[in-house]
Amino acid sequence: MDTDALRLFVAAAERLNITAAGRDLGLAPAMASNRLAKLERELGTELLHRTTRKISISQEGAAFLPYAREVLAQVDAGRAALGAGTLHPSGTLRFAAPSSFAQLHIIPLLPEFQALYPDITLDLRLSDTRQDIIEGSFDLALRNAPLEDSSLLGRKLADDTRILCASPAYLELSGQPAAPDDLAAHHFLSWANTAPRKIIHADGRTALLDPAKMMCRTILDDGTSQRLATLEGLGISINSLWSVAEDIETRRLIRVLPDWCLHDQSVLWLIYPKSNVLTPKVRCFMDFLISHLDIAKLTGKRCP
Repeated sequence: MDTDALRLFVAAAERLNITAAGRDLGLAPAMASNRLAKLERELGTELLHRTTRKISISQEGAAFLPYAREVLAQVDAGRAALGAGTLHPSGTLRFAAPSSFAQLHIIPLLPEFQALYPDITLDLRLSDTRQDIIEGSFDLALRNAPLEDSSLLGRKLADDTRILCASPAYLELSGQPAAPDDLAAHHFLSWANTAPRKIIHADGRTALLDPAKMMCRTILDDGTSQRLATLEGLGISINSLWSVAEDIETRRLIRVLPDWCLHDQSVLWLIYPKSNVLTPKVRCFMDFLISHLDIAKLTGKRCP
């Protein structure tokens, strides 16, 4: 199978523009159309629906796309190995991450990354709803949870410590809890999952935080919204230290039960499918993030 035709198909599917995809690969419009048509004849199916106004990916094309990406990833990795790492990183990198984390810690780094790697296009899918990395054909994802999926590999960034916090105004009005049992008298900003959560003391003691036993009038499924609602004094919330470290440093937020944190062993991972090879574009983005993210800030080491 012609890997150049596969590369053209992937580019055209991502841009929904055959002419632009061909131009990126140095092909005239007619040559790009002919090469795609030849690939479709070889596969015996239409990959892209074409009209005079636009193109769209067919159902068969959508099913074939992740396999085409995988073939190209293998080819690029093989060339990189033969060239002793001299292959210039290029292409589109699909990266999934929680939106709240990306806004605070990844977006500010992108100008430097794009200056270093001008031939890489970043396709960022940012959502606090977890993306299926394999089904979504992602090259790489950032995940803040225990790594339990055996089909994935990952590199650890930092522990994801989650703490209880509230605004000074809320605590002045409602009082500072002295023990876990005191939480029942407080307003709580819950995530969509309102199941009881275990919290652990620095000395190893554990207790149960049960939203059903608290005044839970606000449910949010977005990390940034959780933080903003906490700053507005709506109640006590659970937040990752990487989200609220600066607020705690500046006393805009106060740790509640400061010797306790959530007991869920969450970790910040950069993950990728075990079946994927690490192409130059993935490796350089992963190495860039690991070297440029402020680990002390992520783990709240500078917090009082």
